Amino acid sequence: MFDAPGPRARRRVFWASVVSAAVLLALVALGLRQFAANGQLDADRWRPYLTWPVWRYLLGGLWSTVVAAFATGVLAMAGGLLLALRPNRFTRAYAEVMRTVPVLLLVYVMLFVLPSFGVNLPLFWKLVVPLALSHAASYAVIFRAGVESVDPGQREAGLSLGMTDGSVTRFVVLPQAVRHMTPLLVTQAVSLLKDTSLGYVVSYAELLFNGRVLANYNGLLIQTFLVVAFIYLVVNLALSRLAHRLEAARARAAR
Repeated sequence: MFDAPGPRARRRVFWASVVSAAVLLALVALGLRQFAANGQLDADRWRPYLTWPVWRYLLGGLWSTVVAAFATGVLAMAGGLLLALRPNRFTRAYAEVMRTVPVLLLVYVMLFVLPSFGVNLPLFWKLVVPLALSHAASYAVIFRAGVESVDPGQREAGLSLGMTDGSVTRFVVLPQAVRHMTPLLVTQAVSLLKDTSLGYVVSYAELLFNGRVLANYNGLLIQTFLVVAFIYLVVNLALSRLAHRLEAARARAAR
């Protein structure tokens, strides 16, 4: 898609990276200095996070986050696959519209609009359904790209053997497309997992919601949300690393 950068461009990228890293480190140092000046780094403020009851409460929220993300992923992938395999004006319009509508707006519709029409879902589904509706559009784009990446000759070979179009799609095209799509699916899971933090809007007890409750209980707002951010960071970095490993494995298999 673009030419490899030359020596001059690589030098510019290198020095831009050095300057950006220096600015980031300076901001971190300044923040730590301000925290220390206001007593936010005192040992007493961090000691509660060395106890198991606090971690049990936060890990309970993390488990709820994973459950919501898993349910959302299953529904979104099913919807995305349906949209990708049935291309028409409606499915294309749905994908384009849902990719531009903020997820929070869909959550508000589920929380405030639908109950006025007698549709009042449990808290879990008030979070999962809008997330699934939104992410189905993104999965549709991924599935469509994966299907189009398969050599058209594979479909033609299957049809020449007497297989139906549906059978060719299920048994020939999709298995090959999945190998191409797997890294992107894992990357999309990172975005999906982060979006479950909107559960606090519907009072679903996910990680961020539990963090807010804990901060209100112990009064340690900064410490609590730094710990919550650390948990999100560890989980999302693990998923990102998995995506890179899968991409590398796919590249080696393609050689």
